Amino acid sequence: MGRLIEELAGAWLAQQESRLRERCGRDRLRAPGAGPDHELVFTDRVIATLVILRFQLPHAAVALFYKVDRSTITRAVHEIRPLLAARGFAVPGRPELRLRTLADVFA
Repeated sequence: MGRLIEELAGAWLAQQESRLRERCGRDRLRAPGAGPDHELVFTDRVIATLVILRFQLPHAAVALFYKVDRSTITRAVHEIRPLLAARGFAVPGRPELRLRTLADVFA
């Protein structure tokens, strides 16, 4: 789990900075890390997304567990899910091979 979080963290930070830059139309004036904290830390966002994808729990149920609003969980899933898809799925026994598309699976 730790390696997965390490792999996704850089891409998530870049995604967040890009989103903020697009919204403001310029680079940030604050230092990285300044400003309001996220209600869910990155690790919790990844875990909540994996739980929802694996067990198909309603977002509201996971939100109760983390004591946040359902929309916070929904936003986390929308942020993390594309990162997981871009990462692909490892093939057991062949860590260098990653399946990213359905065509990769059939090949």
